[in-house]
Amino acid sequence: MPSLLRRLGLFDAVMLVMGGIVGSGIFINPYVVAQQVHTPFLILGAWAAGGAVALAGAFVYAELAARRPQVGGQYAYLREAFHPSVAFVYGWVLLLVTQTGGMAAVSVTFSRYFLEITHFPIPEGVVAAAALALLTIVNCFGVRAGSTVQSSLMVLKIVAIAALVFAGFLFIKPATQPEALLDRPMSMNLVTAFGAAMTPVLFAYGGWQTSSFVAGEMKDPSRDLPRALLIGVVAVIILYMSVTFVCLRALGSEQLAATRTPASAVMRAALGERGATFIALGIAISTLGFLSQGMLTAPRVYFAMAQDGLFFRSVAWLDPRTAAPVVAIALQGVVAVIIALSGRYEQILNYVISVDFISFGMTGVALLVLRHREPASEGFRAPGHPFTTLFFIIASFAVVLSTVAKYPANSAIGLAILLTGVPVYFLWRKH
Repeated sequence: MPSLLRRLGLFDAVMLVMGGIVGSGIFINPYVVAQQVHTPFLILGAWAAGGAVALAGAFVYAELAARRPQVGGQYAYLREAFHPSVAFVYGWVLLLVTQTGGMAAVSVTFSRYFLEITHFPIPEGVVAAAALALLTIVNCFGVRAGSTVQSSLMVLKIVAIAALVFAGFLFIKPATQPEALLDRPMSMNLVTAFGAAMTPVLFAYGGWQTSSFVAGEMKDPSRDLPRALLIGVVAVIILYMSVTFVCLRALGSEQLAATRTPASAVMRAALGERGATFIALGIAISTLGFLSQGMLTAPRVYFAMAQDGLFFRSVAWLDPRTAAPVVAIALQGVVAVIIALSGRYEQILNYVISVDFISFGMTGVALLVLRHREPASEGFRAPGHPFTTLFFIIASFAVVLSTVAKYPANSAIGLAILLTGVPVYFLWRKH
């Protein structure tokens, strides 16, 4: 009977952490933040605060990874801390909406940049579906093949971001900036605006948790996964702060708020149309790398569910030659392709924003539960616990409340999708 092969080391894990976070958001989201708060101090402050939340989250997941170095990662943490039903509902939403909807949206973003560069007369949906299908096939060849492709794409992402930062510094004169630190008097209005700015920032920082899904294929998950989470998240904070700083330096806060494609604007100002084409290629590679990471990691959750008897038995099948969970990988690929071709991905993403952060908050609570249950565990321990853990939990549920208040109808649909997993869980347990 084949089993998962432990072939991933520390470098692979770091690339998975960074690849799960860095998509197309950092190339675009700085303008969304600048529309909410209007001084460099507040704009950079929002990205720094988002980095602090991400780092606190990395602490939580790093300790959980040391405590429960099992295949499925976050799924296993929720199962062990609470109940298999909680873990099942998480995996249910991951497959139906969160992971596949996100991958469908990113695949369409890739297709738009790909067609902008190549000018091929092909529909967007066809390119998106082809990208998803190609990555599905690659990952069916085994975790080593999938990780090699993912790591290569992540290195190219770093090169593209570094080129953007250096071009902005070397070839553009600094723009005039507001002298004031705050754009309005200290008040509840400022707090509300800063909170609104934090929403796209936290979404851009999300994704580090998916690296935990492949713990069962790491050579030494108890050691390497906690290290990878900390190294990867800190590296992404540095990249994100650098990009935001260079966008502000080149464009100024006012022009940044008015520019929907700030990375392209910076590269065009620095290197002309060749620069804009280069960064478009960088964004296309970045989105493809994000898809590759998702195609490699998330199927391990569905595999773990099937091993627990909570999903179709065939989803736990491993290819005897590659030891890859090919049915789980193919299942995710098919669902993502269907969503991409349906054109409903943006609406689906609106449904699950709050649901995604509910799972973050619950995972933070899971650490509190396991610390109470097993106080003398060995391995990595979250610095500053319980304060950093509570900070992460509060920040996660604050995003949920903010999203529900801003998009009540979409949030209600997302919650309804989540709740459908409860009767499905009991139905599966019964049969």
